[in-house]
Amino acid sequence: MKQERERRKALVYHSKPNPGKIKVEPTKNYQTQRDLSLAYSPGVAYPCLEINKNPEDVYKYTSKSNLVAVISNGTAVLGLGDIGPLASKPVMEGKGLLFKIFADIDVFDIEIDTKNIDEFISTVKNIAPTFGGINLEDIKAPEAFEIERRLVEDLNIPVMHDDQHGTAIISGAALINALDLARKDIEKIKMVICGAGAAAISCAKMYVALGVKKKNIIMFDSKGPINSKREDLSDEKKLFISKKVNIKSLDDALKNSDVFIGLSKADMLSIEMLKSMSENPIVFAMANPEPEINYKLAKRTREDIILATGRSDHPNQVNNVLGFPFIFRGALDVRASKINEKMKMAAVYALAELAKEPVPENVNVVYGETKLTFGRDYIIPKPFDPRLISKIPLKVAKAAIDSGVARLEIDNWERYERELESRLGNENKIIRLLLAKAKSDPKKVVFVEADRLEVLKAAQIVYDEGIAIPTLIGRKKRIKKLMLEIDFDHDLKVIDLSQKKSVSTIKRYAKKFFKQRKDKGMTLSQAETLMRRRDYFGSMMVKLGEADALISGFSRSYPDVIKPILKVIGKSKGVRKVAATNLMITSNGPLFLADTSININPTYNEIGYIAILASETAKMFGFDPVIAMLSYSNFGSSNHPMAKKVEKAVKFLKRCAPELVVDGPVQSDFALNRPMFANKFDFSKLSGQKVNVMVFPNLDSANITYKVIKELDNAMSIGPIIMGMDKPVHILQLKPSVEEIVNITAIAVVDAQNRK
Repeated sequence: MKQERERRKALVYHSKPNPGKIKVEPTKNYQTQRDLSLAYSPGVAYPCLEINKNPEDVYKYTSKSNLVAVISNGTAVLGLGDIGPLASKPVMEGKGLLFKIFADIDVFDIEIDTKNIDEFISTVKNIAPTFGGINLEDIKAPEAFEIERRLVEDLNIPVMHDDQHGTAIISGAALINALDLARKDIEKIKMVICGAGAAAISCAKMYVALGVKKKNIIMFDSKGPINSKREDLSDEKKLFISKKVNIKSLDDALKNSDVFIGLSKADMLSIEMLKSMSENPIVFAMANPEPEINYKLAKRTREDIILATGRSDHPNQVNNVLGFPFIFRGALDVRASKINEKMKMAAVYALAELAKEPVPENVNVVYGETKLTFGRDYIIPKPFDPRLISKIPLKVAKAAIDSGVARLEIDNWERYERELESRLGNENKIIRLLLAKAKSDPKKVVFVEADRLEVLKAAQIVYDEGIAIPTLIGRKKRIKKLMLEIDFDHDLKVIDLSQKKSVSTIKRYAKKFFKQRKDKGMTLSQAETLMRRRDYFGSMMVKLGEADALISGFSRSYPDVIKPILKVIGKSKGVRKVAATNLMITSNGPLFLADTSININPTYNEIGYIAILASETAKMFGFDPVIAMLSYSNFGSSNHPMAKKVEKAVKFLKRCAPELVVDGPVQSDFALNRPMFANKFDFSKLSGQKVNVMVFPNLDSANITYKVIKELDNAMSIGPIIMGMDKPVHILQLKPSVEEIVNITAIAVVDAQNRK
């Protein structure tokens, strides 16, 4: 049953709302006739002539500099084998998606219908002028070795078979750090490699380049150990012939060995084998989807083990996404003619070094860790680490320049690092971090208007993606009809307050509400009437712990929605003022804007409380809050009561929350422009800091600003995020998109996780 649900989820994801996972979008204006005449005829002739005169200008006038081809014939698709080019297309599209979201690289996926090496190579060479780089994917060994070797020799753009080198690079970094922790000398270790395919051979070559002695490696394929008695070996396997012909099995080889590398299939490493290994054994069980030994079993068997797998649900995931997007990013940015060994080695050492650096708090947040630190359960960086985009490409680009394969120099490395940090693959990680954190421990979320198509679609997504477990409130008949339309097959709780079966729960909730509000003149009859309304009912579900969070407000005004929620749930203990903030994912980085929805004209101390709540929300996302208190004036330049109100709020904050990095009053342009601010106000706490929380003097200014940013900057808005409530409750803006409902649901889940 579970497998069928997973199958359905995957098929829906790949087919709806549009088939596939990637698309092409214009990067230039095309609205007017003038635009079209420049884009095509006659204007397009001019860049064509320039490229004809100087072929290198193709990088100047076309998308070649940021375009990679993901190419396969589908002969060795991970976990599926030889399924052919057509069936491999979803995998290649997925690879394109990863290139884009992690390193802002555009991709065309190309599936070639041939198993003939010469035909494959000829096809790739003929289309190569289109691309800045070529990523070969899911091609079976030994053909993969020859295809890559010949293409690297014949083409003047980066070519890499990721199945070979990706795992080698990531596991190479993990090996460096594991040996460091185990206090073992790389030149003296005994290594056993289970598997002899393209990835295993490439890994072995990488480990030798790092310092492992060939004589200390014993490699196994499906027929047994690779030794001098074998006459059925390919040229690649012959590189790792062992002279130890007396070793017949994995059991023999693993006795007193230091490192086990698994690139084969599940359950190849037994408990007895693991027990026979030396002190502080290093085990990389990288078979997918099931490793060579069960993770929990291995940890129970050897407390001193340093263990890595290919799975995301265990520490130390050897995930190729840590490598290929960033290696190609660095190679493309210097127009490298190839990805050579020095560039791969630069990526290895950059990853190893990054794992030893302090981990950003937002990475700790998404992985549910108090503090990730270098150690047995953290020997390689996490895929969602935002530092990858700036650290790995930079080292790869330097190695390309130093080794003479770069055609473009970088004269300002600090500027290049800033450019990398601002790439799409970095800022958009905030959303991925948020969703991943929610998926780590999904909560029960009540959707108050589930009979609205957009709300139901969002509920379907969060359910299918494992973000939350929805409870649907609405007209049951209508919900069932909509579910058929959107192919939402489920076993979720649906509550229709007009049906008889809801009466007993309504009465039970009414008694609770009456007890809570009787000293304010509420009667039991009034309480029962109110509990027939969705917001009251849903709020009481959360109040009593029968659900973890509530999402409301799709079709009604904010005041109408928040009043019943405040009456039922109320503020958190010690909170003076409930407020709202919107997280804006802007081209300049993430910004928390407060208060965007609730307090119309707060007093100076209320503004202070709002700032404190906003700082706590920023921390929930893993950010260190840097708060600008906004006004139309700068630091006392006006005596108007509006400016004075903000000035008093700042003084209030400095008294009651001196630990906060906060200052003002300051104008918004100064707050966002660090050089301009430092030049004029170097005395301020904010000088040299990147502001990420902006607190406004009133609702007018906050609401107008967030909507202007959203439209002009094409920024994604997450929120409003309700702050200060006793339970996780989040209210939508009127008629939000499905994506916005999904994002606010993820926030509700993370909010519930944090409270527990």
